[in-house]
Order: sequence, then C-alpha cells, then structure tokens
Amino acid sequence: MTAPVVLYIEDHPDNMTLVRRILHSESYTMIEACTGLQGIFLAETEEVDLILLDINLPDIDGYEVARRLRASQKTRLAEIPIIAITANAMRGDDEKILESGCNFYLSKPINIQELIDTMEGLIQTEARGVRS
Repeated sequence: MTAPVVLYIEDHPDNMTLVRRILHSESYTMIEACTGLQGIFLAETEEVDLILLDINLPDIDGYEVARRLRASQKTRLAEIPIIAITANAMRGDDEKILESGCNFYLSKPINIQELIDTMEGLIQTEARGVRS
C-alpha cells in the first residue's frame, strides 16, 4: 500500500515545518502550498488523499479555497477530506468552516496526536467510501 498523500495549504513557515515533521514521521507523503490559489491548483493536478487547510491565507481565505475545491471540475475533490487548521476560535467559526466544505477543523496550536488521529480516521472513512 502506498503512503497517503496529504496536501497542506499554509502560509506560515513554522507551521509548515511542524506538520511536515509530523507527517514524515507517520510515513505520509506531503505536498505543500503557500497560498490558496496554489493549493487549489495542486489539488486539481495531483492525486491527494487528504487536505489540511489554513483558514488565514494571504490571497484567498480557506473558506473560499474549500468552496472552490468542492465545486471543482475534478469530481474527486468533492469527496476528499478537508481538515481546516485555524487560530480562529470565535463562536460561530466552527459552523462557518463546516459550511464552507471542510469535514473537520482543528485549532492552533496544533495538538499532534489529535491531528494524527483525525487524519487517520478521515482517510480510513474515505477509503471505505463513507463521507463524514
């Protein structure tokens, strides 16, 4: 079985480095994007199993990225799990994140075990063809 491929869309280098270390230690393959538009392009041109998505990006926000991914011509993007990773912890942000098309969200700072457990659960669910 090949390693799951995770696309991480994140503009902050320290967050990118942390998640890269986590994913590599767990034998995931990681593709990196620093902007929302770059992330959409990579999601549409690469085969990914899961997307980690920062909400606060320099060009378009993560909400818009998720909406565009879900409406993509690449129909598989409608089903690929998206985990929003955000510092936004205000009341109502969770609903806004889920309404944009994300399956789940995690707050920053990232809890490593929670990230791993959430990713594994969503990848296994997607592999079975069940949408969360």
